Amino acid sequence: PDADYINDSFDGTFSAHEPNPLDEKNCRALEAEVLKNHSDIGIIYDGDADRVVFVDERGRFIQPDYMIAVLGLYYASNGMKGNALQDIRTSRSTTEYLESLGFNVYTWKVGHAFAKKKLREIGGTFGGELAGHYYLGDFYCCDSGILASLHVLTVLKGLKEEGRTLSGLIDSIVKYPNSGEVNFRLEHKDEAIQALYDAFAPSSSRVLDFDGYRIEYPDWWFNVRKSNTEPYLRIVAEAENNDLLQSKLGRIREIIGRFS
Repeated sequence: PDADYINDSFDGTFSAHEPNPLDEKNCRALEAEVLKNHSDIGIIYDGDADRVVFVDERGRFIQPDYMIAVLGLYYASNGMKGNALQDIRTSRSTTEYLESLGFNVYTWKVGHAFAKKKLREIGGTFGGELAGHYYLGDFYCCDSGILASLHVLTVLKGLKEEGRTLSGLIDSIVKYPNSGEVNFRLEHKDEAIQALYDAFAPSSSRVLDFDGYRIEYPDWWFNVRKSNTEPYLRIVAEAENNDLLQSKLGRIREIIGRFS
């Protein structure tokens, strides 16, 4: 297949944009190029290509945890099921899709140091996280943006043969409105986390208490984590409909606001 390249002259200055594909503004040129060239997919790596982010043929940034599900389709189509790993921020859309493919889904801490060890521990087929790291059991449980993107291209080839698109696959996977990761700058992070726990945990259906908290209800959930290096509290929330999501985000913001 034909491939078009942008920003492929390397001089070490990252003159087009910073090498962080997770920030959507750094994907704008790629999104425009996909539309201009009628491409089937856009692929963008970070500075050392251990992370990768994708854009669909409609020029839409794809939240990276949804691509865990696409990788699941690659492995399931090749008869490789078993255990899959996701981080504590991952959408229920991805979890439910992986389970529908026959995977046992494990949830664990954010970060490649934790993910690689956990994937080996569970004998996992593959794993991924919201930051765009994808861990491959057949690649020593290590992350590789390049290898992950080759697997995604294999899935895309199968979709095209069936007359389907990447956007169509993503739309079939994503069932719930999701906030993405929202950052709050504040110094009293521990106090804010405790206040959120006190407000939501007692009536919840499940609490995961590693890497902050993931507090789950039948119709919505949220994860709160603190940055260990910056004065930021990070929130991801998801709900069955957007009205519920915005209502819960408003309540979360109200509580956090007491500590800013």
